[in-house]
Amino acid sequence: MNVEEVKTAESTTAAKRGSFSVVGLLVFLMAAGALGYFIYKGIHARVEAASELKRETDQSAVSTVSVIHPKASGETEEIVLPGNIQAFTDTPIYARTNGYLKSWKVDIGARVQTGQLLAEIETPEVDQQLSQARADVATAEANLALAQSTATRYETLLKSDSVSKQETDEKTGDLSAKRAIVDSARYNVKRLEQTQGFQKVYAPFDGVITARNTDIGALINAGSSATSSNGKELFHESATDTLRVFVSVPQMYARAARVGSTADLTFNELPGRKFRGRLARTADAIDTASRTLLTEVDVDNAKGELLAGAYVSVHIKLPGKAQTVTIPVNTLIFRSEGLRVALVREGKAQLTPFIMGRDFGSQVEVLGGITADDAVIVNPSDSLTSGTAVTVSK
Repeated sequence: MNVEEVKTAESTTAAKRGSFSVVGLLVFLMAAGALGYFIYKGIHARVEAASELKRETDQSAVSTVSVIHPKASGETEEIVLPGNIQAFTDTPIYARTNGYLKSWKVDIGARVQTGQLLAEIETPEVDQQLSQARADVATAEANLALAQSTATRYETLLKSDSVSKQETDEKTGDLSAKRAIVDSARYNVKRLEQTQGFQKVYAPFDGVITARNTDIGALINAGSSATSSNGKELFHESATDTLRVFVSVPQMYARAARVGSTADLTFNELPGRKFRGRLARTADAIDTASRTLLTEVDVDNAKGELLAGAYVSVHIKLPGKAQTVTIPVNTLIFRSEGLRVALVREGKAQLTPFIMGRDFGSQVEVLGGITADDAVIVNPSDSLTSGTAVTVSK
């Protein structure tokens, strides 16, 4: 092989080697690119998963809460207090003489007029005492007549000095004593006649009989349970055309109990109905035991719809525009630093103190610290703190 052929062969071999090198480089670059692509995709997927996890974690960390807005009080506030209804006039009726019940004329629920006969009592002992007293009067009058004639005779004899002055004075004194005995006997007759007059028991005023505690043939003793251990109430009468409602007004609202103002009465057994009453009088002094003002509300009961002794809710109005709001009790948070409510402001919870007023059971009055425009969280969790991000439920 000559020199030219050798050079040609070497050139061909070099060309082939160069071609293989370019192909290998291309293959390497393609493999490196594919590897880089897969690495990029894996890293990108991991980054996206981490970002999604963080986003979901952040979202789950934001509490979803329900909110309400405080309810503004009306133009006129009122306080509702328990009261007791009593008859305007209420009295027990006792016997004023001894004997046995002959008859009774009325029973419970009967409406009676002043002076109406309620019962009659047989008084045999009083009748005998009256007869004896009248006989004593007759005896005393006879003795008086004798003493009168004797005194007159002695005064005539004294003029002729037939008797002494001492004897005349004795007869005159005896006349005065006999006259006093007659007066005493007559007064005793009047007393027994009045006692006999108590055989009939009359109604002291217009009203209704609420109790009858006796029956025909029952032994009757004069007097009442307050003055006699044997006295027994025969009837109980109440005047119910006008009723008294007694209510204890707390000291902080005592100024609202103004005599002459009106009050509404409501009853559980009469839902939806209101009865208008008038503040008639107050005790004008705070009870030191309960720190309340005893107040009387008079209400008309001409139709007899209301019953004495019943329980009633008394609504007393507080004049003037109210500047308070009310919130449900399930919005309150009890913390060591005091009572708080959680407000939503700019997407975050804020624990806010407030001034609490009256407690209405399911609602409480707020005197300050919260307005009707605030969004108050309902049923806040115990772990809720100020600055916590929250989402308002729609």
